[in-house]
Formats: sequence, structure tokens, C-alpha cells
Amino acid sequence: MVKCISPADGSVFAERSIATQAEIDAALEKAHSAQKSWRKLSIAERAKHCTAVVDAMVAMKDEIGPELATSMGRPIRYGAGEVGGFEERARYMISIAEQALSPVNPGDKQGFERSIERVPLGVVFTIAPWNFPFMTAVNSIISALMAGNVSILKHASATLIIGERFEKAFKAAGVPEGIFQHLILSHGQTADIIGSGKVDMVCFTGSVPAGRQIEQAAANQFIPVGLELGGKDPAFVRADADIAFAIENIADGAYFNSGQSCCGIERIYVHEDVWDEFVPGFVELVKGYVLGNPHDEATTLGPLIKPTAADFVRQQITDAVAAGAIAHIGAPDFAMDTKGSPYLAPQVLTNVDHSMSVMMDESFGPVVGIMKVSSDEEAITLMNDSPFGLTASIWTTDVDAAREIGADLETGTVFMNRCDYLDPALAWTGCKDTGRGCTLSAVGYEALTRPKSFHLRIETT
Repeated sequence: MVKCISPADGSVFAERSIATQAEIDAALEKAHSAQKSWRKLSIAERAKHCTAVVDAMVAMKDEIGPELATSMGRPIRYGAGEVGGFEERARYMISIAEQALSPVNPGDKQGFERSIERVPLGVVFTIAPWNFPFMTAVNSIISALMAGNVSILKHASATLIIGERFEKAFKAAGVPEGIFQHLILSHGQTADIIGSGKVDMVCFTGSVPAGRQIEQAAANQFIPVGLELGGKDPAFVRADADIAFAIENIADGAYFNSGQSCCGIERIYVHEDVWDEFVPGFVELVKGYVLGNPHDEATTLGPLIKPTAADFVRQQITDAVAAGAIAHIGAPDFAMDTKGSPYLAPQVLTNVDHSMSVMMDESFGPVVGIMKVSSDEEAITLMNDSPFGLTASIWTTDVDAAREIGADLETGTVFMNRCDYLDPALAWTGCKDTGRGCTLSAVGYEALTRPKSFHLRIETT
């Protein structure tokens, strides 16, 4: 039995039984059977089914906001954004499928017909996280289906009801049975499925240790494993930046979802010429956040997913201050912030350095450290001094400078004057401990298919 505990008030809001081995075996058999007919549908036919799924999910948006507030603490005022992101990504991937999946023509050759087809892998196993439970799951589910695969979803224990939402949407859309299935699994069962030889790809979003376990489970299976394992994403504020704009947008990128975003801003490097303008303005904005019950419309900062997550960030802050960091936000200003509570006040730290955990280890909470730099070169060195490489943002009015700096950054996405956003037209990918693989964009379809060459001699005389 899995119990889902609401971080909002500590109550049990859902209990579900873990799948039996017989249920798992039946689901895998059903998936393989269904894929044989699904892959033969035209892309247009698959698009019709997938569009109906998206329509069905969007129709449930008024119910989804309160569910997110209860299940993972997202303030209810932001609930619609999750559905909006789901819809944007899904509809874009549906719209480009025909072109992205079209055969590659290597050119004419006398007497031959040649092409490289993009054929589906088979059964794609998605293991989705709780922090953006619709948007992360849709990255692989809809794309996998459009490519001719079928999908099995294992959602995080905190957001099992989100997996049920997917089931409802597929049922409402009338998609044939077996094309999408949701299983409630233990960690051991998940590993067994990956190592069973009965799934053809694994798409995982989560922690680095869990990612290593996924790779170990997939050992000797020769299946692709897509891993998005988090980040410690930096922002660099150049001397020529629009400071008011940078403050507003970097703060949103750092504290949205209580900082529980793999591509959220967790460290900031500010040029010394604008330090005295940026830091006070940033601190003042952060002091205006409202920490409270996520079901309250006034709340802009909800609880972390569980008390231990909040206590980890509290310890990072405590250790940093003990090592000389300056904390700019007083916890008494946020009365709900008490040790052992998932409610954690936002924090801004200066006088930090890379010897501190808060500047090197993923916090996944509402804290950011700010360092002063004197040049682009110093900023680049510090931004690259991380085991992670998901996104990096540059705040400047000089496009050429952004391109030059971006070329030297070890990251999956370079932003200029924005952050914490996935453009579905661009490859969502990372490097270093952030993992490997790619979702979204035309490139994402390459990860969900394999090439198959046709070399046909049509003239024999």
C-alpha cells in the first residue's frame, strides 16, 4: 500500500495498492500486443487520438489545480500553469510529428531506391517525478505515442493521482486499450521491469542516485535510457543588464514552486558594477513572498514536498551562515517556518563561495546564493564549476556577448533574459550529472525511434 501525504497539512489524501506481479505481467503483455496495431496507424491517425487526449486533460483543468495544491503543495493560484505547459508541449510535439518522423532521403542513386525510416522502439516506460507531474510526464508520453510506441507510466508516489488523471484522459479520448497504462509500483518492481527485457526504452526524471539505479537496472538490456537528473542552474547578471527586469524574472525562476524545479535558478553571479543595485532590489522582492497554505489564493510560496526536504535546505543555510554567509531574510518574517515543517521561508545569501553546499549541491528549495564577479571570464568559470549542466541564463542587452558566453558554458540550454522555461521546439537535454538523452523538439523524436535503412535495387540489368 502506498500512502500519499499532503505537504499542506500532513493528511493522507490517497492510498493505493501496489500492483501484483500478475497485474504487471498482464500490463506488459497488453502493451506489446497493442503496439503491433498502433505502430501501423498513420501519423495523422495517431495525432487524432493524442489530440483527443490533450483536449480531455485540458477539460479537467479546474479540478487539477486543487489536486496539485493538496498532493505536492503548489499554490492554487498557479495550478492552471501546469495544465498550460502540458498542453503547449503536447500540441507542439503532435504538430511536428509528420515532418520529424518522415524518412531521410540520402539522394538519388541510379538503379536504387534508398531511405532511412524512423521506426518505433516498442514499449516506452516513463518514470515521472512529482514536482511538475504533468509537464515532465508529457515530455515522453505523447511523443512516444506519436512515434508509434506505446506507453507505461510509473508516477511518483506523491502524485499517484496524476497518473490516474492521465488514465482518465486516455479513456475519455477513446484511445484503444493497452496504448497507455499507469502502474503503481515499488522501487524493486520498477527495477525488475527495467531489467526484464520487456520494455524498450526508459525515460526517467529524478535524482542522480536514482538515475544510477536506473542505469544499473538496465544493464545488459541494450535499451536506451533517458535521464534528466536535476541541476544547480546559474544566472549571470552582466553590467549592461536591465536590472529591474532581471530581478523580477530571476526571483521567479528561483522561487517558483518553492524552488522545487530542476531548471530553477539556484545560484546567481552579479557583476560588481551593478551589485549595489541588484542585491537590495532582489532581497526586497523576495521579502514580499507570502508563505502559506497552498489552497489560499494569497499564497505565493507553498510548502516543500516533505519536512525532510525542507530540513535539508535549512541545514544548507545554517552551514553556509556558519561559514561566513550573510542571510538577508529573517525567518520570523515567515511564521510558518519552523524546524521539522515543510513550510520554509525564502532565503537570499551573500558572501557565499563554492566551498559551501548551498552553492554546489542541488537544494531544491527556496534559497539562492549570490556572488560578485568582475568579468565575463570569472562568471563563466564559476558557472561551469558544478557537477550539473541543465540550463544557464545570461542577463544582458548584448546578444553577441550572450552567444559568446553561452558557447563556453557546459550546459544543455543557454538562456538570454529568461530562465526556468522549456520551449518545446528546442531539445531538452543536459550534460554532466544532469544526465543524458533528449526530449521535446524534432531531436526528441530521434530518441524515441531507431533508424532502419532500406536499400532497394530496382534495376537488375
